[in-house]
Amino acid sequence: MTHKPDDIISIFNRTFFDAYNTKLVRGNDEPIYLPANADVPYHQVIFAHGFYASAMHEIAHWCVAGAKRRLLEDFGYWYEPDGRTEQVQAEFEKVEIRPQAYEWILSVSAGLPFSVSCDNLNGDFEPDRLAFMAKVHQEVEQILLQGLPLRVQMLSDALRNFYQTPEITLSQFIIK
Repeated sequence: MTHKPDDIISIFNRTFFDAYNTKLVRGNDEPIYLPANADVPYHQVIFAHGFYASAMHEIAHWCVAGAKRRLLEDFGYWYEPDGRTEQVQAEFEKVEIRPQAYEWILSVSAGLPFSVSCDNLNGDFEPDRLAFMAKVHQEVEQILLQGLPLRVQMLSDALRNFYQTPEITLSQFIIK
């Protein structure tokens, strides 16, 4: 199955533009979320370098953000760049569990392989990727038990329809 950036852009924009005045945009550099302003009358989820996986990750953050956060650049979230200490990495991973759980759900919906991102290649220690993935898996399990939030459900349905993937079940989420 081929995952083209133009496809996720089209799927996202068809699914959300009318209701949320938000477009997914291919970026050249670092990903960022920009709320509507005087120059651009719609919100933009900008993903990095045209990478499909980057689009999925940024969409997941958009799905986490509530209405007030979606009015702030990058949702007003704290971000500590690559090169984090072990303590800062632990804080980073705590706030990344929910978005990466959404990303995993959306990736399965699109038939796309998923791996958690510890996003700390230049840190002074090696993050425990499997332990982090287990926490994300636990979050996926809770989300599936409670039912997908509206925007995650809308995009999951659109992705499954486009890629002709099966209904989401917990057995599709394997820690590796």
